Amino acid sequence: MEISPALLAVFGLLLALWTAGAVWVMLRASTREQKSVAARKTAQRLSRLIEEGPAIPLLVRADGRIEAPERLARWIGLDRVPEYLSELAGSDGRGLSEDQVDELNQHVRRTQKTAKPFRMALTVSPSSGKSLAMQGSLADPAVSPGGAALIWIFDFSDSQAELSHLREEAARAREDFGALVGLIEAAPMPMWFRGADMQLRLVNQAYVAAVGAESADQVVSDQVELVETVNGRTAAEVAQQAADRRQPIERILSATIDRARRTIRVTDLPLMGEGIAGYAVDIEEMEEQAREFRAFREAQRSMLDQLSIGVAQFDAAHRMTFANQPYHRVFSLPPGVVNERTTFEQMLLIARENGRIPEVRDFPAWRNELAEWFQRDEPHEEAWSLSDSTHLRVIAQPLPDGGLVMIAEDRTEQLALSATRDTLLRTRTATFDNLFEALAVFAPDGHLELWNRGFPGAWGIDPEVLDGHPQAEDLLRAISQNLADQSAISRLNQVIRAATLDRRKSDGRIELADGRTLDFAGVPLPDGNGMLTVLDVTASRQAEEALRERNRALEEADAVMTRFLANMSYEFRTPLTSIGGFAELLTSGIAGELTPQAKEYAQAIALSVGKLTEQVENVLDLSQSEAGLMPLRESKFELLPFITQIVRKQERRILDGGLTLDLNGNPDKVVLADPHQLRRAISQLLDNAINGTPRGGRIAIDIGRKRDETRIVISDNGQGMSQHELARALEGIRMAPDGKGIERRHGLGIPLARQLIEAHGGTLEIRSRKNSGTTATIILP
Repeated sequence: MEISPALLAVFGLLLALWTAGAVWVMLRASTREQKSVAARKTAQRLSRLIEEGPAIPLLVRADGRIEAPERLARWIGLDRVPEYLSELAGSDGRGLSEDQVDELNQHVRRTQKTAKPFRMALTVSPSSGKSLAMQGSLADPAVSPGGAALIWIFDFSDSQAELSHLREEAARAREDFGALVGLIEAAPMPMWFRGADMQLRLVNQAYVAAVGAESADQVVSDQVELVETVNGRTAAEVAQQAADRRQPIERILSATIDRARRTIRVTDLPLMGEGIAGYAVDIEEMEEQAREFRAFREAQRSMLDQLSIGVAQFDAAHRMTFANQPYHRVFSLPPGVVNERTTFEQMLLIARENGRIPEVRDFPAWRNELAEWFQRDEPHEEAWSLSDSTHLRVIAQPLPDGGLVMIAEDRTEQLALSATRDTLLRTRTATFDNLFEALAVFAPDGHLELWNRGFPGAWGIDPEVLDGHPQAEDLLRAISQNLADQSAISRLNQVIRAATLDRRKSDGRIELADGRTLDFAGVPLPDGNGMLTVLDVTASRQAEEALRERNRALEEADAVMTRFLANMSYEFRTPLTSIGGFAELLTSGIAGELTPQAKEYAQAIALSVGKLTEQVENVLDLSQSEAGLMPLRESKFELLPFITQIVRKQERRILDGGLTLDLNGNPDKVVLADPHQLRRAISQLLDNAINGTPRGGRIAIDIGRKRDETRIVISDNGQGMSQHELARALEGIRMAPDGKGIERRHGLGIPLARQLIEAHGGTLEIRSRKNSGTTATIILP
């Protein structure tokens, strides 16, 4: 069978088409295979990415079925991923709890209905120990049509642990911060915090109290500063300076705290972050103590400079920090040794060059020995004898800080005084033993300490009794055996006790059995002891008794004389009055006219009678005044007219004697006195002045007042009197020294005037000088 070429061509064409189709099919299958392989790889890669990712997708369909990687089952503690959402609650405590599933189901339903996303966090059962965070939203239709919900589940177990740790740290930080805030609030010093803008952000209660604000909020809102502007810089500017330097700034200044100016130390402290912390410490008391210490140190050093003992202080490095002036003098140190911080060793070298230390054979070794004073535990004392016979007492007092106080005392004079004292003691002993009086010294406890040789002889006791320094009671017991009345020994005991214990003087007299009389006295001594002095007054007493008898006899004779004068004066008055009366009758011519010569005789008789009567009255008044019986009739009267009348009565005598009289005084001056007696006193003194002033002389009477006293001064420039003559004039008439007669002095005028003035409670002062006149001053109260 022959095949036509056309058929062959058709078969060839079909075969070619089939071959081409097969080739095309094979090529397309190969392309699809490649795409499928690529898709599978992409799916595997995406699946791997999801497996390795921090979140797991959970697709919840509208019918409750779920799709999720197997990793979700491991996270929630299940063996496999369940088919429905409600099956996520496993048994035996695995998976989610029923409450968690219900809550998740509610969120999913709401999202499926409203497309509202949700967030949820939960902790899986302890078997899993996972903390999961869920973020749900409506799934894209390309992912799952039909209103499925897509939930991304994140495992933040590590973050949760870290978060718990952070919470714990934060809680501890809050507690620490609260404690710190409480500490700051309770701090007694003002504290504050400033922000980056240097404005106050926080202050404590001490700050609020210091500025006198009501609350911390008020301080912050009003920006009330504790420290005012100093040198043109405010507190905020100083804080800004501390922030710029990143270093604390500390200042000491004055501020008003609680309405009082106080010295405070202010510190501005930059913090690690932004802001400045500040606090103020009240150092007023510390500053006051520092000032007091400086003042005390200066006063102490000034006081040490006034001492006669040399004092120097060295520090732990053996450098001199202080030396007073006596120390410089003792060791002949130059003025600048303290300022130059001279060492102890150098000071010894300077003193050696000036010859102010003892002569030693090995000076370096001796100096090293003295340097060991700094390490001693107890004070050390030495006596230095210098080449110029100076004796020094040196005391080294180590200090707790390693320093040393060195005291140098020049005892040269003390040693000389000690030798002098020993000599004086020996002299005293010799003097005591040779005194006429008997002496004994008793201690406060009553025992006999010291006595002279006359003491046992005065009391008639054996000297051996005193050798044992007996107690006062034992000594008095021995003395009482020699007394006329042994009970009188108690008086001697009282005197000793008063001198030793009561520290007061007392005395007494005692009779001995042998007839002697002893006077004794107790005298307290400055050293606390008491001294008993004893004197034999037997002869003196006998002489005293004789003098007393003599005095009594003189007093009786004086009384007899006074009575005699008073009686005689009284008896004289009657005949004198009769003689005067008859003389006046004769002068008046009642008995007939008299011849001129007879009349002159009668006038002379009357004048003599008047003078004699006056003298008799003077004697009578003087005797009454001495007996205290002067009668006074006091009244007030003006003194100047009163004295003028007295002068007028003496006017003729003054003119006849060629005298001048000046009377000065206040015419209104009034005095309380007896006019008659005061007139007699002034008349007597004026009469003496007229008699004692020669022709051409001058008499002055001045009336004045001084210290509530009235003074009448009668002065003249006459012949005056010596002191002996004045004393005799003041005595008037006195008993003769032999007691057998009357001795007349210068008349009765001055004594009578004094008695009359003293009867008024006044005084009479007379000053006289030979050839210079006499001044009599009457002083009346």
